[in-house]
Amino acid sequence: MIFKLWSCLAGVFLLAAGGAVAAEKFPPIKLDLLADIPKNWELTPDEFEKYFNQQHQGVFVWLTKERTRGKLSRNLFTNGTIELTLFDEKIPVEEVIVDFVAEKLSMVTFSVYNRADAEPITPADFTNRYQITGKAMSSRLGGRAVPRAAERQQGLLTEGFSWESPAGVGLLETNEGAAKGNDVEFLRLRIARPDAEGTLAATLKSTRGAASIRLSELPSNVIKDAEGNVFISNMPMVDQGNKGYCLPASTQRVFEYYGIGADMHQIAQVAGSDPLQGSNVISMAKALDKIDFRFKTRLIIIGMTDDDGQLTQVESRKGEYFVGKPIEERSFLKSIRSLIDEGIPLLWALELGKVVEDPNLLPQTSGGHMRLIIGYNDKSETIIFTDSWGAGHEFKTMKQSDAYRVSMGVFALKPTLR
Repeated sequence: MIFKLWSCLAGVFLLAAGGAVAAEKFPPIKLDLLADIPKNWELTPDEFEKYFNQQHQGVFVWLTKERTRGKLSRNLFTNGTIELTLFDEKIPVEEVIVDFVAEKLSMVTFSVYNRADAEPITPADFTNRYQITGKAMSSRLGGRAVPRAAERQQGLLTEGFSWESPAGVGLLETNEGAAKGNDVEFLRLRIARPDAEGTLAATLKSTRGAASIRLSELPSNVIKDAEGNVFISNMPMVDQGNKGYCLPASTQRVFEYYGIGADMHQIAQVAGSDPLQGSNVISMAKALDKIDFRFKTRLIIIGMTDDDGQLTQVESRKGEYFVGKPIEERSFLKSIRSLIDEGIPLLWALELGKVVEDPNLLPQTSGGHMRLIIGYNDKSETIIFTDSWGAGHEFKTMKQSDAYRVSMGVFALKPTLR
């Protein structure tokens, strides 16, 4: 027997659009306020909302209910694109993620280019964006640009430049070889206030590649409440957008939780994910198995379904996966409890539409998907999970028996640092 093939569907919001929608003309949105270092670090969530709503109502979404993370995207709507520009309209931007801590802007991530959201870029256009962004950062931060080479054995799969000064820190990254004429997968700029805290902020300085969190630290993230919920409390939120990136987006959330700065576009490149077709679970497992040690993590495969739909153990031989013994529901739940108690989230591949969910998904939503299991409740006999769809999807539940029935693959990436 062989494992059942699976691919991640695009965001349910894209599937839900349905029918023909008249294209709307959106005004260009200038992003320079977010990169006006150091004044930008005083920006509050209220001021952020006011500034961008004045340019055009609804051009951003909050990814968390607490307004700690927000997103502007060129492809935010299904009825038209939004032109985002940076550095006096000299370069286009595909997507922006803003992070607020204690009601002040703490970090901004600009996706200057990524293949999932844009047409292929010419070498000349890439060089132009790369150079303009680099010069702008040197000017705003007032510091010397430090080259960052790709070092695969250290988990550093990107190259570019970094800056550090009293005004802030910055990191400009692209995929290895892009600056030498190879295909461009992504071009990403991250900037942060000089005193920014958290695992992702650390990636701008000394931990670009490998996990910065120790295994012994993770149990402190687990909360046990009066209702019987046992769950990981601080899982970062990512929105996969209208593309089949549920698997790379879920992996990004786990990596960010461990202090690894790789985003979904970088992960999709490593995994060979297609933004339209999604990712094959077996291909992703193989890709993670090849690179996990470079990020100081270890891939654990709890189980995958065979052609008959039975969740089974996995035997690995010479880089290939083979069907092992069936996994019973009790063993499935025991594995979940054990890892959650350690503070380790699980990557959960499943088939949507097989059971009714609460809150209920749209009736036409079906197919392969990936979520994160972040907890359990034995009192209510539920598992706790989260979807990579932004605000409102941070904490959801499903009956344990249903979760077992719809599962197609369950994985964990476990830090090796103790």
